[in-house]
Amino acid sequence: MSDAGSEGRLWRFFIQDMIEFGEKVLAYTEGMDQEAFNTDRLTYDATLRNLQLIGEAATHIPKEVRQNHSEIPWHAIIGIRNRLAHSYLAISDSIIWGVIQEAVPELLPALRTLLEAEGGRDAEG
Repeated sequence: MSDAGSEGRLWRFFIQDMIEFGEKVLAYTEGMDQEAFNTDRLTYDATLRNLQLIGEAATHIPKEVRQNHSEIPWHAIIGIRNRLAHSYLAISDSIIWGVIQEAVPELLPALRTLLEAEGGRDAEG
């Protein structure tokens, strides 16, 4: 299978994007509690946008790569993106805060490990 994702872009770049967006989420919310996050609308909106972008980038990872790295919750990542994009009113602030506090910090090392594991392979997946 080709190593390219959307428009010929290497899928590894989408993983790097996911890491960058996740780092932004953590940087934007650093030192905040949920109440401060919920009331700081600029931070809230910027954070939600980056959570959505994480999921969008995940949609460009080839199926084979996702299957080979099932330790990463691809379905949940893409699901959050879809809910943010299409039914944002149905997501509670508590769920979003949980994603920021738990899911993103767990995701970043897994994505970095994936890049390291796949970095030496040629055009496989």
